[in-house]
Amino acid sequence: MIEVQELNKFYGDFQVLKNLNFDIRQGEVLGLLGPNGAGKTTTMRILTCFLEPTSGNIKVGDYNVLEHPLKIKNMVGYLPEAAPLYKDMLVYDYLDYVAAIRGLEGRERSRRIDAMIELCGLAEVAHKAVHELSKGYKQRVGLAHAMMGDPEILVLDEPTSGLDPNQIIEIRQLIKKIGREKTVVFSTHILSEAEATCDRLVIINRGAIVADGPTDRLLREVGGAGVVDVVVRGADPAEVKASLATVPGVEEVEETRPEDEGEGLVGLAVFSIGELDVRPELYRTIRDRGWELLDFHRRTRSLENIFAQLTREN
Repeated sequence: MIEVQELNKFYGDFQVLKNLNFDIRQGEVLGLLGPNGAGKTTTMRILTCFLEPTSGNIKVGDYNVLEHPLKIKNMVGYLPEAAPLYKDMLVYDYLDYVAAIRGLEGRERSRRIDAMIELCGLAEVAHKAVHELSKGYKQRVGLAHAMMGDPEILVLDEPTSGLDPNQIIEIRQLIKKIGREKTVVFSTHILSEAEATCDRLVIINRGAIVADGPTDRLLREVGGAGVVDVVVRGADPAEVKASLATVPGVEEVEETRPEDEGEGLVGLAVFSIGELDVRPELYRTIRDRGWELLDFHRRTRSLENIFAQLTREN
């Protein structure tokens, strides 16, 4: 359905996207994850033909973004992070205006507006001005706008940004409902939302793909044995960090802040390589040094752990 091919984007001398390659299957709900500045929004803007790539291409069906931007725009519904709404218009009038731009006329136009109001749960606010709505309802109006032309593909950039927990759940359920009929691509910072909603995840860091696959496979293949959290007392932080870093199977050691902020406590997160369980050797090292061990446990593997591991600054 969608093929991202050797995609690169520069802003001046700064490279935002670095040779991205991935496919999106028809009917798939794909989550684009990454920290701020990773390149998610730029990728979406190229996919929706608002930006041109510096090199590479994106194919949507039989068309590509360089040669057939209007064809692709007719196939795609796009909701940017800040929904572009006319806030002084009534919701119904705004959707009628969008339908007119899409070329819908007569009964077809009325049917489509009514269908979007029902799908997006806008019946209670259809005759209110957009500026009177909560942010959650504004996002619903934005979704109705994006879907008015009955697109094959829906692209959503941070659709739950700034919403409260109840609104997030409502938008998540709406995305899952839409995903039964459409190909959906959306970005988010809420990892539990991505895990609950997406068929597949692509994690981007500094413009490059660092993981791609179903959540369960990422947990199994990328998550590895996870992270061991250690808290000791009565030791020099630098000495503890250096000693634990020499344990076989340890990839990296980072200082953390212990929950109990007592005097003389040293908190560390020990990242292991692959599936190796480094706990026995860690314990022996701590015991042999004579440090007082207060906490020692392995984190449960989760999408949060994987995201942190793949997008650490170093």
